[in-house]
Amino acid sequence: MIALIVRNAWTQLRRDRAAQILAFVVPIAFFSIFAVIFGGGGNRMNGTSRVAVAVVDEDRTEKSRALVAALEADSGLHVLTVASPRQGAPDTTLTRESAERMVKRGDLPAALVLPPGTGAAIGSFGGGGVKALILNDPSDPVAARMVGGLLQRAALRAAAAGGGVTGMAGRDADEMLPLRFEQRAVLGEKRESPMVAFYAAGIAVMFIMFSAASAGGALIEETESGTLERVLTSGLGMTGLLLGKWVYLMTLACAQVTIMFVWGMLVFKLPLLQHLPGFIVMTVCTAAAAAAFGLVLATLSRTRQQLSGLANLLVLSLNALGGSMFPRFLMSDTLQRMSLIGFNAWALDGYIKVFWREAPLSALAPQVGAILGFTVVFLLLARRLARRWEAA
Repeated sequence: MIALIVRNAWTQLRRDRAAQILAFVVPIAFFSIFAVIFGGGGNRMNGTSRVAVAVVDEDRTEKSRALVAALEADSGLHVLTVASPRQGAPDTTLTRESAERMVKRGDLPAALVLPPGTGAAIGSFGGGGVKALILNDPSDPVAARMVGGLLQRAALRAAAAGGGVTGMAGRDADEMLPLRFEQRAVLGEKRESPMVAFYAAGIAVMFIMFSAASAGGALIEETESGTLERVLTSGLGMTGLLLGKWVYLMTLACAQVTIMFVWGMLVFKLPLLQHLPGFIVMTVCTAAAAAAFGLVLATLSRTRQQLSGLANLLVLSLNALGGSMFPRFLMSDTLQRMSLIGFNAWALDGYIKVFWREAPLSALAPQVGAILGFTVVFLLLARRLARRWEAA
């Protein structure tokens, strides 16, 4: 009898593709994604991805130039000393102000400023003297630490090239640094909970994708109950039906995101009211894409079980790559580019621009354009897949 129960259970599993996906495909997909991120995929944490840093040499002495050269030669850093075309002429030397703007805008995770007197302080191992300044984005805590550590290595090389080091006798271990430095956060320094917006955006985007996929399954239930056939003969048509479902799912997603951010404002002091225009733009666009995505999953699936398995696989995988589960800035450059295949990565970037970087509405153009493009493609694909119900 026990053998019969086991055989029947395996037979049911063999016939249920959704259950097979949940049992075998989803774990493999997740394992593969996180193995690439944390394993040999070139992420920053295993030291195989270079940290981009802007370097501003205000000292302009022979020793400071030697330090910059040592930083440029370090395999762990990608050093920028001139302004990018977005900021002005390509050959314009970076200033403290332009480097800080790059960090605030998210172009770079950190900037290093060598103030006047830095050259004299290199290799002195003294307790006084000028300190270098690292301007950092606290949403990427790894970059600032790496820049600080690699700065010491470069300072040792610059000091050795300049004739050795001095001032080591009688110093404590805490003072034994070839070049002292201080860090200053250029974002979130006046906020009580600076990372709340960062987390709220990731969680909100992930769960509206789940919600839209689940609610879109009403199409499957209406097909099984015969309601869909009666609706199609009423003159509304499949296009009108899909648009109605899309508007409903979009308003549902907007309500979910709004409630989450209002809760964040009331409980965790999220500055929602100060960024209301940007929040509205990103929420409407993201909700539109998530609703269209849910329709694609619903029209692609033939049963609720298939929809559940497909939604779990795609939503979890896209959000693992898109930054909702693991920060994208810790991924390799290749993975960061790959993550842009999902609209959720663009949405998360947009929310971060609004709440973390406090960017103007015009700066959201790339994210809004990409998300709306995904929305159009999803709607067209859902309409195409829905033809099978009209043919039936």
